[in-house]
Amino acid sequence: MAGGRELTRTPDWLERRTGHAPPALRERVRAYAALAGGSSPEALASAGQRALSEVLAHAGDRRVALDLLAADGLITLALLAQAEQSPQDLRRFAASLLDSGVLSGD
Repeated sequence: MAGGRELTRTPDWLERRTGHAPPALRERVRAYAALAGGSSPEALASAGQRALSEVLAHAGDRRVALDLLAADGLITLALLAQAEQSPQDLRRFAASLLDSGVLSGD
């Protein structure tokens, strides 16, 4: 609960936060999120890692530029989801992403 209301994670959550993104990027973000199981902070971080892994596997290939943008967006969305869900745990969550290598591409 936050501010007296329960936060829910639905496909609408992701749509509301990506609605103004270019259609191709929005679709790529949605595809990675779906593969990772949704729009929880952990799922979005996992999706961002998957997108970044795709970029690193094809380093120098311009065709993965959209995946790089998706990775950036997904990590940002993961942090946003965590901030909305449990702001007091945001620092711990961000540190866990750094420690796990999600943010460094390890």
